[in-house]
Amino acid sequence: MSMSTSSRALAPIGAAGNLFAFALDVGRGLFRRPFQLREFIQQAWFIASVTIVPTALVAIPFGAVIALQVGGLIKQFGAQSFTGSASVLAVIQQAAPIGTALLIAGAGGSAIAADLGARKIREELDAMMVLGIDPIQRLVVPRVLACMLVAFFLNGMVSVVGVSGGYVFNVILQDGTPGAYLASFTALAQLPDLWIGLIKALVFGLIAAVVASYKGMNAKGGPKGVGDAVNESVVITFLLLFVANFALSMIYLQVVPPKGG
Repeated sequence: MSMSTSSRALAPIGAAGNLFAFALDVGRGLFRRPFQLREFIQQAWFIASVTIVPTALVAIPFGAVIALQVGGLIKQFGAQSFTGSASVLAVIQQAAPIGTALLIAGAGGSAIAADLGARKIREELDAMMVLGIDPIQRLVVPRVLACMLVAFFLNGMVSVVGVSGGYVFNVILQDGTPGAYLASFTALAQLPDLWIGLIKALVFGLIAAVVASYKGMNAKGGPKGVGDAVNESVVITFLLLFVANFALSMIYLQVVPPKGG
Protein backbone atom coordinates (compact mmCIF):
# COMPACT_ATOMS: atom_id res chain seq x y z
CA MET A 1 0.00 0.00 0.00
CA SER A 2 2.75 2.39 0.97
CA MET A 3 4.69 1.49 -2.19
CA SER A 4 1.74 2.36 -4.45
CA THR A 5 1.15 5.58 -2.51
CA SER A 6 4.79 6.63 -2.84
CA SER A 7 4.85 5.75 -6.55
CA ARG A 8 1.74 7.86 -7.09
CA ALA A 9 3.36 10.72 -5.16
CA LEU A 10 6.53 10.49 -7.28
CA ALA A 11 4.64 10.20 -10.60
CA PRO A 12 4.54 13.99 -11.27
CA ILE A 13 8.33 14.20 -10.76
CA GLY A 14 8.85 11.40 -13.26
CA ALA A 15 6.50 13.10 -15.74
CA ALA A 16 8.39 16.40 -15.36
CA GLY A 17 11.69 14.57 -15.93
CA ASN A 18 10.34 12.86 -19.05
CA LEU A 19 9.08 16.20 -20.40
CA PHE A 20 12.49 17.80 -19.76
CA ALA A 21 14.25 14.88 -21.49
CA PHE A 22 11.86 15.22 -24.44
CA ALA A 23 12.67 18.96 -24.64
CA LEU A 24 16.41 18.10 -24.75
CA ASP A 25 15.75 15.62 -27.58
CA VAL A 26 13.89 18.36 -29.47
CA GLY A 27 16.85 20.71 -28.88
CA ARG A 28 19.19 18.09 -30.36
CA GLY A 29 16.84 17.57 -33.28
CA LEU A 30 17.02 21.27 -34.18
CA PHE A 31 20.58 20.82 -35.43
CA ARG A 32 20.07 17.59 -37.37
CA ARG A 33 19.84 17.54 -41.14
CA PRO A 34 17.87 17.38 -43.36
CA PHE A 35 15.64 20.17 -42.10
CA GLN A 36 11.95 19.55 -42.86
CA LEU A 37 11.24 22.87 -44.58
CA ARG A 38 7.98 21.84 -46.23
CA GLU A 39 6.53 20.52 -42.95
CA PHE A 40 7.68 23.71 -41.19
CA ILE A 41 5.92 25.98 -43.73
CA GLN A 42 2.72 23.89 -43.65
CA GLN A 43 2.61 23.92 -39.85
CA ALA A 44 3.37 27.66 -39.60
CA TRP A 45 0.57 28.40 -42.06
CA PHE A 46 -1.86 26.11 -40.23
CA ILE A 47 -1.08 27.52 -36.76
CA ALA A 48 -1.32 31.10 -38.06
CA SER A 49 -4.66 30.36 -39.78
CA VAL A 50 -6.27 29.05 -36.57
CA THR A 51 -4.88 31.76 -34.27
CA ILE A 52 -4.80 35.10 -36.13
CA VAL A 53 -8.51 36.04 -35.90
CA PRO A 54 -9.05 34.94 -32.25
CA THR A 55 -5.82 36.70 -31.21
CA ALA A 56 -6.86 39.97 -32.87
CA LEU A 57 -10.29 39.78 -31.22
CA VAL A 58 -8.77 39.09 -27.79
CA ALA A 59 -6.20 41.89 -28.18
CA ILE A 60 -8.82 44.65 -28.42
CA PRO A 61 -10.41 44.06 -24.98
CA PHE A 62 -6.93 43.49 -23.49
CA GLY A 63 -5.83 46.97 -24.55
CA ALA A 64 -9.19 48.53 -23.70
CA VAL A 65 -9.38 47.08 -20.18
CA ILE A 66 -5.80 48.06 -19.41
CA ALA A 67 -6.41 51.59 -20.70
CA LEU A 68 -9.60 51.94 -18.65
CA GLN A 69 -8.04 50.58 -15.44
CA VAL A 70 -4.74 52.41 -15.75
CA GLY A 71 -6.42 55.60 -16.99
CA GLY A 72 -8.88 55.63 -14.09
CA LEU A 73 -6.13 55.00 -11.54
CA ILE A 74 -3.75 57.57 -12.96
CA LYS A 75 -6.53 60.16 -13.15
CA GLN A 76 -6.94 59.87 -9.36
CA PHE A 77 -3.26 60.76 -8.97
CA GLY A 78 -3.56 63.62 -11.43
CA ALA A 79 -0.97 62.14 -13.79
CA GLN A 80 -3.06 61.76 -16.95
CA SER A 81 -0.03 62.58 -19.10
CA PHE A 82 1.42 59.14 -18.27
CA THR A 83 -1.64 57.12 -19.32
CA GLY A 84 -0.25 56.24 -22.74
CA SER A 85 3.10 55.13 -21.39
CA ALA A 86 1.62 52.97 -18.61
CA SER A 87 -0.82 51.32 -21.04
CA VAL A 88 1.95 50.59 -23.53
CA LEU A 89 4.14 49.07 -20.79
CA ALA A 90 1.33 46.81 -19.58
CA VAL A 91 0.34 45.68 -23.09
CA ILE A 92 3.83 45.12 -24.53
CA GLN A 93 5.46 43.55 -21.46
CA GLN A 94 2.60 41.40 -20.13
CA ALA A 95 -0.70 41.32 -22.03
CA ALA A 96 0.67 40.76 -25.55
CA PRO A 97 2.97 37.77 -24.79
CA ILE A 98 0.44 36.11 -22.46
CA GLY A 99 -2.51 36.65 -24.81
CA THR A 100 -0.45 35.26 -27.68
CA ALA A 101 0.69 32.28 -25.61
CA LEU A 102 -2.80 31.34 -24.43
CA LEU A 103 -4.10 31.26 -27.99
CA ILE A 104 -1.05 29.45 -29.35
CA ALA A 105 -1.49 26.83 -26.60
CA GLY A 106 -5.29 26.68 -26.84
CA ALA A 107 -5.64 26.59 -30.63
CA GLY A 108 -2.25 25.62 -32.10
CA GLY A 109 -1.06 23.40 -29.24
CA SER A 110 -4.28 21.42 -28.99
CA ALA A 111 -4.19 20.79 -32.77
CA ILE A 112 -0.57 19.58 -32.54
CA ALA A 113 -1.39 17.26 -29.60
CA ALA A 114 -4.43 15.86 -31.43
CA ASP A 115 -2.48 15.30 -34.66
CA LEU A 116 0.48 13.54 -33.01
CA GLY A 117 -1.83 11.64 -30.65
CA ALA A 118 -3.82 10.30 -33.61
CA ARG A 119 -0.57 9.25 -35.30
CA LYS A 120 0.52 7.52 -32.09
CA ILE A 121 -2.62 5.39 -31.68
CA ARG A 122 -2.53 4.51 -35.41
CA GLU A 123 1.07 3.34 -34.75
CA GLU A 124 2.44 5.66 -37.44
CA LEU A 125 5.19 6.84 -35.09
CA ASP A 126 6.30 3.25 -34.41
CA ALA A 127 6.33 2.58 -38.16
CA MET A 128 8.53 5.63 -38.73
CA MET A 129 11.00 4.41 -36.11
CA VAL A 130 11.09 0.95 -37.74
CA LEU A 131 11.98 2.68 -41.02
CA GLY A 132 14.81 4.54 -39.28
CA ILE A 133 13.05 7.93 -39.32
CA ASP A 134 13.22 9.92 -36.08
CA PRO A 135 9.68 11.24 -35.35
CA ILE A 136 11.09 14.06 -33.21
CA GLN A 137 13.26 15.40 -36.03
CA ARG A 138 10.66 14.71 -38.74
CA LEU A 139 7.47 15.89 -36.99
CA VAL A 140 8.17 17.69 -33.71
CA VAL A 141 11.03 20.07 -34.66
CA PRO A 142 9.11 21.73 -37.55
CA ARG A 143 6.07 22.20 -35.27
CA VAL A 144 8.15 23.72 -32.47
CA LEU A 145 9.85 26.18 -34.84
CA ALA A 146 6.50 27.00 -36.49
CA CYS A 147 4.92 27.75 -33.08
CA MET A 148 7.82 30.03 -32.13
CA LEU A 149 7.67 31.90 -35.44
CA VAL A 150 3.89 32.40 -35.31
CA ALA A 151 4.05 33.45 -31.64
CA PHE A 152 6.71 36.04 -32.51
CA PHE A 153 4.55 37.67 -35.19
CA LEU A 154 1.28 37.32 -33.25
CA ASN A 155 2.93 39.10 -30.32
CA GLY A 156 3.64 42.05 -32.59
CA MET A 157 0.06 42.06 -33.83
CA VAL A 158 -1.36 41.92 -30.28
CA SER A 159 0.95 44.77 -29.25
CA VAL A 160 -0.24 47.00 -32.11
CA VAL A 161 -3.95 46.10 -31.75
CA GLY A 162 -3.82 46.36 -27.93
CA VAL A 163 -2.11 49.75 -27.92
CA SER A 164 -4.50 51.01 -30.62
CA GLY A 165 -7.51 49.75 -28.63
CA GLY A 166 -6.15 51.47 -25.52
CA TYR A 167 -5.68 54.68 -27.48
CA VAL A 168 -9.26 54.64 -28.81
CA PHE A 169 -10.79 53.93 -25.40
CA ASN A 170 -8.61 56.50 -23.69
CA VAL A 171 -9.50 59.23 -26.16
CA ILE A 172 -13.22 58.39 -26.48
CA LEU A 173 -14.22 57.23 -22.99
CA GLN A 174 -11.74 59.00 -20.74
CA ASP A 175 -11.54 62.37 -22.49
CA GLY A 176 -7.82 61.91 -23.08
CA THR A 177 -6.08 63.93 -25.76
CA PRO A 178 -4.52 62.04 -28.67
CA GLY A 179 -1.33 64.07 -28.48
CA ALA A 180 -0.78 63.41 -24.78
CA TYR A 181 -1.34 59.65 -25.19
CA LEU A 182 1.14 59.41 -28.05
CA ALA A 183 3.67 61.82 -26.55
CA SER A 184 3.80 59.87 -23.27
CA PHE A 185 4.94 56.64 -25.00
CA THR A 186 8.56 57.47 -24.31
CA ALA A 187 8.05 58.81 -20.78
CA LEU A 188 8.27 55.40 -19.07
CA ALA A 189 8.55 52.89 -21.93
CA GLN A 190 11.89 52.03 -23.52
CA LEU A 191 13.14 49.77 -26.32
CA PRO A 192 14.11 46.81 -24.06
CA ASP A 193 10.42 46.58 -23.07
CA LEU A 194 9.72 45.58 -26.67
CA TRP A 195 12.56 43.04 -26.68
CA ILE A 196 11.35 41.30 -23.51
CA GLY A 197 7.87 40.99 -25.02
CA LEU A 198 9.31 39.32 -28.13
CA ILE A 199 11.59 37.03 -26.08
CA LYS A 200 8.62 35.99 -23.94
CA ALA A 201 6.58 35.21 -27.06
CA LEU A 202 9.37 32.96 -28.43
CA VAL A 203 9.77 31.15 -25.09
CA PHE A 204 6.00 30.71 -24.69
CA GLY A 205 5.69 29.37 -28.25
CA LEU A 206 8.50 26.89 -27.51
CA ILE A 207 6.85 25.71 -24.27
CA ALA A 208 3.42 25.33 -25.90
CA ALA A 209 4.77 23.27 -28.82
CA VAL A 210 7.05 21.04 -26.71
CA VAL A 211 4.31 20.21 -24.18
CA ALA A 212 1.71 19.59 -26.91
CA SER A 213 4.11 17.34 -28.86
CA TYR A 214 5.12 15.43 -25.72
CA LYS A 215 1.54 14.74 -24.64
CA GLY A 216 0.50 13.84 -28.20
CA MET A 217 3.39 11.40 -28.72
CA ASN A 218 2.67 9.72 -25.37
CA ALA A 219 -1.10 9.35 -25.84
CA LYS A 220 -2.46 5.97 -24.73
CA GLY A 221 -5.80 4.19 -24.83
CA GLY A 222 -7.36 4.93 -28.19
CA PRO A 223 -9.38 8.03 -29.17
CA LYS A 224 -10.24 8.84 -25.53
CA GLY A 225 -6.52 8.90 -24.74
CA VAL A 226 -5.97 11.44 -27.52
CA GLY A 227 -8.68 13.69 -26.07
CA ASP A 228 -7.16 13.39 -22.61
CA ALA A 229 -3.71 14.22 -24.01
CA VAL A 230 -5.07 17.38 -25.68
CA ASN A 231 -6.75 18.55 -22.46
CA GLU A 232 -3.68 17.81 -20.35
CA SER A 233 -1.36 19.57 -22.79
CA VAL A 234 -3.41 22.80 -22.68
CA VAL A 235 -3.66 22.82 -18.86
CA ILE A 236 0.04 22.01 -18.32
CA THR A 237 1.05 24.65 -20.88
CA PHE A 238 -1.03 27.34 -19.15
CA LEU A 239 0.59 26.54 -15.79
CA LEU A 240 4.11 26.55 -17.25
CA LEU A 241 3.45 29.80 -19.13
CA PHE A 242 2.52 31.69 -15.97
CA VAL A 243 5.57 30.33 -14.14
CA ALA A 244 7.84 31.22 -17.08
CA ASN A 245 6.26 34.68 -17.35
CA PHE A 246 6.91 35.35 -13.67
CA ALA A 247 10.53 34.19 -13.96
CA LEU A 248 11.24 36.21 -17.13
CA SER A 249 9.60 39.33 -15.67
CA MET A 250 11.68 39.05 -12.48
CA ILE A 251 14.92 38.61 -14.44
CA TYR A 252 14.06 41.52 -16.73
CA LEU A 253 13.29 43.88 -13.84
CA GLN A 254 16.61 42.96 -12.23
CA VAL A 255 18.68 43.31 -15.40
CA VAL A 256 17.09 46.36 -17.06
CA PRO A 257 16.66 49.43 -14.83
CA PRO A 258 13.33 51.27 -15.20
CA LYS A 259 13.46 54.45 -17.23
CA GLY A 260 14.23 57.41 -15.01
CA GLY A 261 15.06 55.02 -12.17
